[in-house]
Amino acid sequence: MFELLKAGGWLMIPIVACSVLSLAICLERLWVLRTSRIAPGGLLGDIWEQIRGKTLTPAQMREIKTQSPLGRIMVAGLNNAKHGREVMKESILEAASQVIHELERFLNPLGTIAAVTPLLGLLGTVIGMIKVFTEIMVQGTGNASVLAGGISEALITTAAGLSVAIPTLIFHRFFQRKVDSLVKEMEQEAVKLVEVVHGEREIDHV
Repeated sequence: MFELLKAGGWLMIPIVACSVLSLAICLERLWVLRTSRIAPGGLLGDIWEQIRGKTLTPAQMREIKTQSPLGRIMVAGLNNAKHGREVMKESILEAASQVIHELERFLNPLGTIAAVTPLLGLLGTVIGMIKVFTEIMVQGTGNASVLAGGISEALITTAAGLSVAIPTLIFHRFFQRKVDSLVKEMEQEAVKLVEVVHGEREIDHV
Protein backbone atom coordinates (compact mmCIF):
# COMPACT_ATOMS: atom_id res chain seq x y z
CA MET A 1 0.00 0.00 0.00
CA PHE A 2 2.80 2.41 0.88
CA GLU A 3 4.51 1.70 -2.44
CA LEU A 4 1.27 2.47 -4.25
CA LEU A 5 0.91 5.77 -2.41
CA LYS A 6 4.54 6.59 -3.11
CA ALA A 7 4.08 5.82 -6.80
CA GLY A 8 1.19 8.25 -6.97
CA GLY A 9 3.42 11.19 -6.09
CA TRP A 10 2.97 14.05 -3.64
CA LEU A 11 -0.66 14.65 -4.63
CA MET A 12 -1.54 11.42 -2.84
CA ILE A 13 -0.97 13.27 0.45
CA PRO A 14 -3.98 15.63 0.12
CA ILE A 15 -6.08 12.82 -1.38
CA VAL A 16 -5.35 10.55 1.59
CA ALA A 17 -6.00 13.45 3.98
CA CYS A 18 -9.38 14.02 2.29
CA SER A 19 -10.22 10.32 2.63
CA VAL A 20 -9.46 10.35 6.37
CA LEU A 21 -11.50 13.52 6.89
CA SER A 22 -14.39 12.15 4.86
CA LEU A 23 -14.43 8.91 6.86
CA ALA A 24 -14.37 10.82 10.16
CA ILE A 25 -17.27 13.07 9.10
CA CYS A 26 -19.34 10.13 7.83
CA LEU A 27 -18.90 8.16 11.04
CA GLU A 28 -19.71 11.22 13.17
CA ARG A 29 -22.86 12.05 11.17
CA LEU A 30 -24.03 8.41 11.20
CA TRP A 31 -23.82 8.48 14.98
CA VAL A 32 -25.39 11.92 15.44
CA LEU A 33 -28.19 11.75 12.86
CA ARG A 34 -30.01 8.84 14.45
CA THR A 35 -33.78 9.26 14.53
CA SER A 36 -33.93 7.94 18.11
CA ARG A 37 -31.52 10.67 19.17
CA ILE A 38 -32.94 13.58 17.15
CA ALA A 39 -36.69 12.95 17.29
CA PRO A 40 -37.50 10.15 19.77
CA GLY A 41 -40.90 8.60 19.28
CA GLY A 42 -43.63 9.24 21.84
CA LEU A 43 -42.07 12.45 23.13
CA LEU A 44 -45.15 14.56 22.38
CA GLY A 45 -47.43 12.08 24.12
CA ASP A 46 -45.20 12.01 27.19
CA ILE A 47 -45.08 15.81 27.36
CA TRP A 48 -48.84 16.12 27.01
CA GLU A 49 -49.45 13.56 29.75
CA GLN A 50 -47.29 15.62 32.09
CA ILE A 51 -49.03 18.84 31.08
CA ARG A 52 -52.47 17.34 31.58
CA GLY A 53 -51.46 15.88 34.92
CA LYS A 54 -49.82 19.18 35.91
CA THR A 55 -46.58 17.38 36.70
CA LEU A 56 -44.38 19.14 34.16
CA THR A 57 -41.88 21.08 36.27
CA PRO A 58 -39.14 23.47 35.12
CA ALA A 59 -36.57 20.82 36.02
CA GLN A 60 -38.32 18.26 33.81
CA MET A 61 -38.49 20.77 30.96
CA ARG A 62 -34.75 21.36 31.25
CA GLU A 63 -34.20 17.61 31.10
CA ILE A 64 -36.43 17.25 28.02
CA LYS A 65 -34.55 20.12 26.39
CA THR A 66 -31.18 18.44 26.86
CA GLN A 67 -32.27 14.95 25.79
CA SER A 68 -32.98 15.64 22.10
CA PRO A 69 -33.19 18.42 19.49
CA LEU A 70 -36.95 17.79 19.18
CA GLY A 71 -37.25 18.23 22.94
CA ARG A 72 -35.40 21.55 22.67
CA ILE A 73 -37.88 22.74 20.02
CA MET A 74 -40.91 21.66 22.05
CA VAL A 75 -39.67 23.26 25.26
CA ALA A 76 -39.05 26.52 23.38
CA GLY A 77 -42.68 26.42 22.28
CA LEU A 78 -44.02 25.51 25.72
CA ASN A 79 -42.10 28.36 27.35
CA ASN A 80 -44.02 30.80 25.16
CA ALA A 81 -47.37 28.99 24.93
CA LYS A 82 -49.06 31.42 27.32
CA HIS A 83 -48.31 34.32 24.98
CA GLY A 84 -50.54 32.95 22.24
CA ARG A 85 -50.41 30.65 19.25
CA GLU A 86 -48.35 32.91 16.98
CA VAL A 87 -45.70 33.68 19.58
CA MET A 88 -45.44 29.96 20.34
CA LYS A 89 -44.95 29.18 16.64
CA GLU A 90 -42.30 31.88 16.28
CA SER A 91 -40.33 30.54 19.25
CA ILE A 92 -40.53 27.03 17.75
CA LEU A 93 -39.27 28.29 14.39
CA GLU A 94 -36.38 30.11 16.06
CA ALA A 95 -35.32 27.01 17.99
CA ALA A 96 -35.79 24.85 14.87
CA SER A 97 -33.47 27.05 12.80
CA GLN A 98 -30.69 26.47 15.34
CA VAL A 99 -31.36 22.72 15.38
CA ILE A 100 -31.31 22.50 11.57
CA HIS A 101 -28.00 24.34 11.50
CA GLU A 102 -26.55 21.73 13.87
CA LEU A 103 -27.99 18.85 11.85
CA GLU A 104 -26.30 20.20 8.71
CA ARG A 105 -22.96 20.50 10.46
CA PHE A 106 -20.01 19.18 8.41
CA LEU A 107 -22.18 18.55 5.31
CA ASN A 108 -20.60 21.45 3.41
CA PRO A 109 -17.04 20.15 4.04
CA LEU A 110 -18.20 16.68 2.96
CA GLY A 111 -19.58 18.10 -0.28
CA THR A 112 -16.35 20.01 -0.81
CA ILE A 113 -14.30 16.83 -0.43
CA ALA A 114 -16.55 15.07 -2.95
CA ALA A 115 -15.94 17.89 -5.44
CA VAL A 116 -12.23 18.46 -4.81
CA THR A 117 -10.79 14.94 -4.75
CA PRO A 118 -11.55 14.17 -8.43
CA LEU A 119 -9.86 17.45 -9.33
CA LEU A 120 -6.81 16.46 -7.30
CA GLY A 121 -6.76 13.15 -9.18
CA LEU A 122 -7.06 14.99 -12.48
CA LEU A 123 -4.22 17.30 -11.48
CA GLY A 124 -2.11 14.23 -10.72
CA THR A 125 -2.96 12.89 -14.17
CA VAL A 126 -1.86 16.11 -15.83
CA ILE A 127 1.39 16.25 -13.84
CA GLY A 128 2.13 12.59 -14.64
CA MET A 129 1.58 13.14 -18.35
CA ILE A 130 3.75 16.27 -18.29
CA LYS A 131 6.54 14.14 -16.82
CA VAL A 132 6.05 11.56 -19.55
CA PHE A 133 6.31 14.09 -22.37
CA THR A 134 9.24 15.83 -20.70
CA GLU A 135 11.14 12.54 -20.59
CA ILE A 136 10.24 11.85 -24.21
CA MET A 137 11.71 15.21 -25.18
CA VAL A 138 14.90 14.55 -23.21
CA GLN A 139 15.50 10.83 -23.76
CA GLY A 140 13.20 9.90 -26.58
CA THR A 141 10.92 6.89 -26.39
CA GLY A 142 13.63 4.36 -25.67
CA ASN A 143 13.41 4.38 -21.85
CA ALA A 144 10.18 2.52 -21.22
CA SER A 145 10.58 2.42 -17.42
CA VAL A 146 10.61 6.21 -17.13
CA LEU A 147 7.55 6.51 -19.33
CA ALA A 148 5.75 3.81 -17.36
CA GLY A 149 6.50 5.65 -14.10
CA GLY A 150 4.88 8.85 -15.30
CA ILE A 151 1.85 7.04 -16.68
CA SER A 152 1.39 4.99 -13.50
CA GLU A 153 1.54 8.17 -11.39
CA ALA A 154 -1.18 9.67 -13.57
CA LEU A 155 -3.44 6.63 -13.30
CA ILE A 156 -2.93 6.07 -9.57
CA THR A 157 -3.85 9.62 -8.59
CA THR A 158 -6.93 9.54 -10.81
CA ALA A 159 -8.09 6.24 -9.34
CA ALA A 160 -7.40 7.43 -5.79
CA GLY A 161 -9.30 10.68 -6.30
CA LEU A 162 -12.34 8.88 -7.70
CA SER A 163 -12.19 6.21 -4.98
CA VAL A 164 -12.53 8.93 -2.34
CA ALA A 165 -15.01 11.13 -4.21
CA ILE A 166 -17.60 8.51 -5.15
CA PRO A 167 -18.44 7.18 -1.65
CA THR A 168 -18.14 10.70 -0.21
CA LEU A 169 -20.71 11.99 -2.69
CA ILE A 170 -23.04 9.09 -1.91
CA PHE A 171 -22.87 9.76 1.82
CA HIS A 172 -23.28 13.50 1.28
CA ARG A 173 -26.54 12.93 -0.59
CA PHE A 174 -27.64 10.39 2.01
CA PHE A 175 -27.07 12.79 4.89
CA GLN A 176 -28.86 15.61 3.09
CA ARG A 177 -31.88 13.37 2.62
CA LYS A 178 -31.66 12.23 6.23
CA VAL A 179 -31.64 15.82 7.51
CA ASP A 180 -34.61 16.71 5.31
CA SER A 181 -36.53 13.72 6.67
CA LEU A 182 -35.72 14.58 10.28
CA VAL A 183 -36.69 18.23 9.80
CA LYS A 184 -40.02 17.19 8.29
CA GLU A 185 -40.71 14.83 11.17
CA MET A 186 -39.87 17.47 13.79
CA GLU A 187 -42.01 20.02 11.96
CA GLN A 188 -45.01 17.69 12.10
CA GLU A 189 -44.50 17.05 15.82
CA ALA A 190 -44.14 20.78 16.54
CA VAL A 191 -47.39 21.55 14.66
CA LYS A 192 -49.17 18.88 16.70
CA LEU A 193 -47.84 20.41 19.92
CA VAL A 194 -49.16 23.86 19.01
CA GLU A 195 -52.57 22.46 18.07
CA VAL A 196 -52.85 20.31 21.20
CA VAL A 197 -51.81 23.08 23.58
CA HIS A 198 -54.29 25.51 22.05
CA GLY A 199 -57.12 23.00 21.89
CA GLU A 200 -57.15 22.55 18.13
CA ARG A 201 -56.39 18.82 18.20
CA GLU A 202 -57.54 15.98 20.41
CA ILE A 203 -54.78 14.12 22.22
CA ASP A 204 -56.18 10.80 20.92
CA HIS A 205 -55.18 11.89 17.42
CA VAL A 206 -51.61 12.89 18.31
